[in-house]
Amino acid sequence: MTTSSSRQFKNICALSGFHYGKYKEFVQAAVDLGRVIAERKLHLVYGGGDCGLSKFVSKAIFIRGNQVLGIIPQALKPLGCLSNPLIGEELDVSSIEERISEMLNHADAFIFLPGDL
Repeated sequence: MTTSSSRQFKNICALSGFHYGKYKEFVQAAVDLGRVIAERKLHLVYGGGDCGLSKFVSKAIFIRGNQVLGIIPQALKPLGCLSNPLIGEELDVSSIEERISEMLNHADAFIFLPGDL
């Protein structure tokens, strides 16, 4: 008798720091990551931001027709660091803590990308 303990991922959360700096290689790696995620028919959960590497991942996935969910704390909206218009669907939350909780609820796996805090 054989059993498989492998789990199929459906939703990936990509997280990155606020800035990706001057490294074009990081940007290309983020775009490539988005392409691979999309090719595998996976969905993306991300913070909805427009300043980190996750924006490149989200765009690469979204333009290939896959689902993208941006989880956005209301406090960040007036700061101008969110995609306008948002890529994919938007889930508004009341706090950073709720954002983290929702990311944990919606994602099967996490990928952390470089970036400054």
